[in-house]
Amino acid sequence: MDSIPFTKRSLKSLCGKISWEQSDNDAVKTMEVFGKLLDEDPDFKYMVQLDGESRMRTLLWTSARCSEKYACFGDAITFDTTYRTNLYNMPFGLFVGVNNHFQSIILRGVLMRDEKEDSFRWVFREFMRMIGGKDNHPKTILTDQARAMELAIAEELPNTTHRWCKWHVLKKAKECLGALYGKRTSFRAEFHRLVSEQYTEEEFEQSWAEMLNKHGLQNQPYLTQIYEVRHKWAKPYFRKTFCAKMTSTQRSESANHMLKTYIPPGCPMHLFVKQYAKLQFNRDQEESYQEKRTALSGVVLKSNWPIDRHAGKIYTRAMFEQFGICLYESGHYLVDEVEPDAVYIAALNGFFKGKMVQSTF
Repeated sequence: MDSIPFTKRSLKSLCGKISWEQSDNDAVKTMEVFGKLLDEDPDFKYMVQLDGESRMRTLLWTSARCSEKYACFGDAITFDTTYRTNLYNMPFGLFVGVNNHFQSIILRGVLMRDEKEDSFRWVFREFMRMIGGKDNHPKTILTDQARAMELAIAEELPNTTHRWCKWHVLKKAKECLGALYGKRTSFRAEFHRLVSEQYTEEEFEQSWAEMLNKHGLQNQPYLTQIYEVRHKWAKPYFRKTFCAKMTSTQRSESANHMLKTYIPPGCPMHLFVKQYAKLQFNRDQEESYQEKRTALSGVVLKSNWPIDRHAGKIYTRAMFEQFGICLYESGHYLVDEVEPDAVYIAALNGFFKGKMVQSTF
């Protein structure tokens, strides 16, 4: 590395200069890229929102394959706008879902000039129009805590359950609670347990009150604020909401990380669209690999139980592996039926330091 005649900073400056040189007629070049994509895929779709001066304000696009994926796996999605490395510092939004191999799938991409309520309303309205109208609303959408996004979802996706991602709740807590949220504090451990490990509303309410009393935080503004909207982020209130195990936007975050490996800093819009298409192509290849892996090698049974054999017939290999872990862990529990086909009690029995430990869910 010592022999390289330039620094990382100078290389970034050179990339930025090249990007500015490529930005001439960027909007025209972007439309040309879309034209080529449309030639390759007749069902490719894009929508452009213009401002009062006929300048591009928001750009939304998708391919036919993405629409097919949404038809199969669009029940639960995340939407995140944290990526901002294009030339104009425009937020880039990703609609991300999860497929039957438990892989992240990118459903839509959108470039936005701002993150105001009317911009989000346009994005969600056109998103629904692209996928076939109001009858195809996702069951669940997970986002950050942006108020503008929340209002837009309530207006444009009235049949969709909106939840906050756990990752953003914990990040906001760290920002607002300061030293109280330090790594070594008992409060942090208790707060994480409340967010991730409580199973019933009664347990959550009781543990929340105990936490506030223990640390004298009854009047802490941030905790008061998030408690009033606990149904949007606390685990017990997700029990009847299908999320495909996406209780955080970690999948959107990982998709953003992948984008950074494909898209150079400060690239013009037309190059951004080209590189995004390459990312989408490679993700499709990863999905095809998992399809072949399941078709050719099938699943590996770990037991000969009827439920195990049945799962092996209906699950992909990746999902069957996760099912096997759950099946193994279920052996620790004894289940009693309280109400036929309605209410059950699962009791965990074991010995800890010579005493019988029992917990119910």
